[in-house]
Amino acid sequence: MKIAIEAQRIFRKNKHGMDFVALESIRCLQKIDKTNEYFILVSPGEDHCLEETPNMHIVEVKCPSYPLWEQVALPLVLKKIKIDVLHCTSNTAPIFGSTPLIVTLHDIIFLEKQTQSNPSLYQKMGRIYRRLVVPKILKKCSKIITVSHFEKERIKEGLKGIVSEKTELLAVYNGYGKHFFHRDDFENVVKKYISAPRYIFFFGNTDPKKNTVRTLRAYGHYARKSSDAAHLLIADIPENVLDGIIKTEGLEDVKNMIHPSGYIYNADMPYIYSGAQAFLYTSLRESFGIPILEAMACGVPVVTSSTSAIPEVAGKDALLVDPTDENEIAEALLRLENDEEYKNSVIQYGLCRVKDFSWENTAKALLDIYESMKK
Repeated sequence: MKIAIEAQRIFRKNKHGMDFVALESIRCLQKIDKTNEYFILVSPGEDHCLEETPNMHIVEVKCPSYPLWEQVALPLVLKKIKIDVLHCTSNTAPIFGSTPLIVTLHDIIFLEKQTQSNPSLYQKMGRIYRRLVVPKILKKCSKIITVSHFEKERIKEGLKGIVSEKTELLAVYNGYGKHFFHRDDFENVVKKYISAPRYIFFFGNTDPKKNTVRTLRAYGHYARKSSDAAHLLIADIPENVLDGIIKTEGLEDVKNMIHPSGYIYNADMPYIYSGAQAFLYTSLRESFGIPILEAMACGVPVVTSSTSAIPEVAGKDALLVDPTDENEIAEALLRLENDEEYKNSVIQYGLCRVKDFSWENTAKALLDIYESMKK
């Protein structure tokens, strides 16, 4: 078969969740499948993180914006290649075209009502684009892949009448990188981002689902109750946005303990996890949650949410909290700090849990799906 995989953003330097899902899946397909011919469709970028092999070709498609890249430039390239199947990996796909289509629909959060406005214009525009494109492409999909059984049920319910009855909906779990394991030599990397010797780690971008404001309030409760509070390292949030939240929420008394890091490169992440006293992943809504697995694999206790797909990934015996209850989040941090035996049990549970997930398993499931498309 001739298989095209859309992986538009994998060459960009500052990669995010869906970029890594596409990249790691492709790398594993490269190892396990020497028979089918692949065309990896990417936008030019400075991080050439994927090499060609005899049956896997990298096709750079140039275009100034994502919508034009996907709706105009990509279909033109596909006409020249004449492929058997197209797999679009990041929720959207070209609206026009007759090539058999597989779409990875990571979630349908963009169709759900937001609890608050998102200050990021980039994320707002992305949400609007998905709301326009996704209902159109799902009508012509041969198969839809999503990343958890929770999200599979959400898609069934939320897109009833839009997805064709002939379209197969499949759940394929994500994995985590093999470079995520505990590092004893974390100090030199950590000090690039925070100087405090003890810290809790949290991803806190501006997306309302990340629950940043409530989590910061929870950290304030914890810091005031703790006799020796760890500082908070918070990634993926602009400093001016963080300062605004601190002022609005009355957190000035703990401001000197909250440290925005900006973007943290993936190669540094195992060290950041390894040095943390705990990892907070207190989202209101997730379709999977790869950072949970990454942190568990690095031997850090994870405090995460009891909502959406998170318990499916973290496991029923993980340290799950109500993400809307800031006191419960704070109490979980305090217990980890004061009960060493309990902390170790949480760590050991995580180390066992991650054995159920790998990018190799993801790639094998994708290959089975591709093979099922043979005429």
